[in-house]
Amino acid sequence: MVSLAPRLDFRQTQQLVMTPQLRQAIKLLQSSNMEVSAFVEEELERNPMLEREEGSAPAEPVPVERDSFEAASATTMGEDSAGPLEADWSSSYESGDALYPSSRGARADSWDEDGRSLEEIAGERPRSLRELLAEQARLAFGDPRERLIAGQFIALLDPVGRVTVTDQAIAEALGCAVEVVFGVRARMQRFEPTGLFCADLRECLGVQLAELNRLDPAMQALLDNLDLLARRDMPGLLRVCGVDAEDLSGMVAELRRLNPKPGVSTDGEQAPLVVPDVLMRRLPDGTWLLELNPETLPRVLVNRGFHATCQTGARTKEDKAFLAEKLQAANWLVRSLEQRANTILRVAAEIVRRQEGFFRHGVGHLRPLILRDVADELGMHESTVSRVTANKYMATPRGTLELKYFFTTAIAGTRGGESFSAEAIRHRIRDMVDSETAADILSDDAIVERLRAEGVDIARRTVAKYRDALRIPSSVQRKREKSAPVL
Repeated sequence: MVSLAPRLDFRQTQQLVMTPQLRQAIKLLQSSNMEVSAFVEEELERNPMLEREEGSAPAEPVPVERDSFEAASATTMGEDSAGPLEADWSSSYESGDALYPSSRGARADSWDEDGRSLEEIAGERPRSLRELLAEQARLAFGDPRERLIAGQFIALLDPVGRVTVTDQAIAEALGCAVEVVFGVRARMQRFEPTGLFCADLRECLGVQLAELNRLDPAMQALLDNLDLLARRDMPGLLRVCGVDAEDLSGMVAELRRLNPKPGVSTDGEQAPLVVPDVLMRRLPDGTWLLELNPETLPRVLVNRGFHATCQTGARTKEDKAFLAEKLQAANWLVRSLEQRANTILRVAAEIVRRQEGFFRHGVGHLRPLILRDVADELGMHESTVSRVTANKYMATPRGTLELKYFFTTAIAGTRGGESFSAEAIRHRIRDMVDSETAADILSDDAIVERLRAEGVDIARRTVAKYRDALRIPSSVQRKREKSAPVL
């Protein structure tokens, strides 16, 4: 017989409680240096126990040596050792109250067990133009190499929406063909808002007119002679455009309806320039030096002298509770910022260590890399590495690149433990097709055979998928195109 009488049971469960301080630490970790600086400025106004550190010398860079990566990983990135990292950064560190990073403090993954999304933790906020463009780039480009180039264009975007760096310069910096860069720029010029990534006003207006299917020869002649329009030389414009006065008036009115500065949003705010969070440079001896950008890294101290003065004059419990709360908040902010800086530097150093081939030889030499690889090496959780690499940029010899771009999937090798980056394989397929002749067109099976001869264990359907992602026609269509007579 089942008893329906009430009874009292004891149960023990474990639950992670998200405190406001923990939410703050997670938000700081995923934010860029510029966003953190803005947050610190607000805290300086709200919390009298905080003060800005003035006159501090810039932090010393962290070396990542070319031929001793394992030793560098153990000595410069250890948490408890007094290695080069702690010695280099502790000169700006005083009694644990300065913001500059050191290797001391809590573990970097102390807040990474939360299962909720970053949007739930940090709250919704309006997305910037660069975030919207990055989202469009992810949808438009399936090839990681093209996404890498797209990221470089987004980083180079100036406040009005122009990119004045030539395709040739970008191709040389990234180690890829100029035709690929040109194709990426052409497609990105059709992103919303239309007309971004152009070199000048003429090209910007031309892209917008082409999108509206209004770029006829007369309109092109008008664009080619904008100097005459600026001088209001209507007779000259009538002559070069070959139209009458009424048509010219309509063409000029149509130009005025276009957006000459698509990088400026409707509310008048300009797209912010990408400011790197991590700076990287190579020394003559082959050593890579990494440092957090001292121009954007905020520096604050806990004003303990002011706290002691206020504590002496406090009379009521409310006053003492207020001082204790502000002191605790100040200490937590300083520790969170210090821990954030140390974690970013460790992750960036590990990325550089693993992707040395890219920095020395170009995009075709990216190694397979996933978040778990970096997390396991540094003793962190994958979510911590994900937050560190989000919205963070590194200034490298090959341009300012987002940390996310250095992560690519792996293709197994035929010789055992060796593996290859999926992006490097796509790059190799592109090179094979580019070197074809009309008498020697490679089928997908032929490409598979060549890749397997180079040690890449890849299936035909994978080659076909990569070829489609690269927008390379089939072998039959390529043979037809290359065999067609030149008119």
